[in-house]
Amino acid sequence: MNREERRLKRQQDTRRATVVFAVFAVIVIAAVAGAAFGISRFVGGKAKEKPQTEAIEPGTEAPATEEVQPEPEPAPVEDPFLEQAKTAVAGMTLEDKLAQMFIITPDALTGYGGVTAAGDTTKESYNKRPVGGMIYSANNLTDTEQTKTMLANMQGFAKERTGLPIFLSVIEEGGSVTRIAGNAGFSVTDVGTMQAVGETGDTQNAYNAGTVIGTYLAELGFNLNYAPVADLRVEGDTMSLGDRTFGADANAVADMVSAELQGMESMGVYGAVKFFPGVGLDAGSGSAVSNRTAEELLAQELVPFRRAVEEGVSFIVVGHTALPQVTGDNVPASLSAVVVTDLLRGQLGYDGIVVTDAMSAGAVTGTYNSDTAAVMAVSAGADMILLPADYETAYNGLLTAVNNGTITEERINESVTRIVRVKLAMNR
Repeated sequence: MNREERRLKRQQDTRRATVVFAVFAVIVIAAVAGAAFGISRFVGGKAKEKPQTEAIEPGTEAPATEEVQPEPEPAPVEDPFLEQAKTAVAGMTLEDKLAQMFIITPDALTGYGGVTAAGDTTKESYNKRPVGGMIYSANNLTDTEQTKTMLANMQGFAKERTGLPIFLSVIEEGGSVTRIAGNAGFSVTDVGTMQAVGETGDTQNAYNAGTVIGTYLAELGFNLNYAPVADLRVEGDTMSLGDRTFGADANAVADMVSAELQGMESMGVYGAVKFFPGVGLDAGSGSAVSNRTAEELLAQELVPFRRAVEEGVSFIVVGHTALPQVTGDNVPASLSAVVVTDLLRGQLGYDGIVVTDAMSAGAVTGTYNSDTAAVMAVSAGADMILLPADYETAYNGLLTAVNNGTITEERINESVTRIVRVKLAMNR
């Protein structure tokens, strides 16, 4: 190969090397650019990836190479009445809060017997101590116009003093337990016993009974009725509730209780389901004891109450029957934290208003003074004390218990918040 040929060959080799280098450089630059783009996508592109993840239809697997972001938990829906209630309670005095936890007769409020009107004395007494509710007996109710006027005045006093309605209540079950239908001063048809309603097997009859009772109570001015009875019937016991119950089958009773509640509440009257835990005994005149276990109660007696809780009942009345197999002692259910807090609130998840059965009942007064009973009931988890045997003693007992630290004011606030929340909903 001569000199010229070698020169030409070197030029060709140089050109080839230049091309190879250029190609290599392009490849390297492209690789670097691609990597940089990928990193920027990884770091800054998450927001763009999220819609793709959210767009994946339920039940469709995401591609294995993509990280599926979990859906955010939906924000809990706040109850507007609950927030308003907390604000209202924060502005109350301790004395007013404790008063809200009592349901008493107009006689106990004023200090007079057989009260049939709500005038200046009632207003003065209420302004001093604005109780949460009033309960009226047959001796307070003479006829339609008298009752309407008395209740309207009482409601007016309450709203003027507290800005809230008051629970105006009565016991109107039907059959042998009535304050209106069994009163000669009222032209009202009695719906009959709940046993008779239950024996029809038709929940429409229970609903109709609820609407009938709710209609005449609402027309008179009542907004709360201590009914229906959700206990299962017990046969052969002298303390049995008998024909006040719908029957002995837990699911059938649950259906009837639900229907009657719906009927009453469709007329604007709240029902208070009673007597938790539903063992079918009447402790009104003396001590009653049931040896049912917690497991047995959950399987049978608590079925109607669980249904009521699931359907949003606002009031449950706790009875006075002792449950030694559940609590380990003979303390009435209404005064037991095991029954009220552990069983009703814990096991059933109830967060509505817990009302004691009448604290003037023999099952309570035979063993406890009014102040001791009131403190025990609130400590157990009750929100409202119904018919204390001695209202002044019961009220002062609670006040002393809070002042000496036996019961915290935070515990009082819990109950009063529940009470005020229902009143705000009632007032909507």
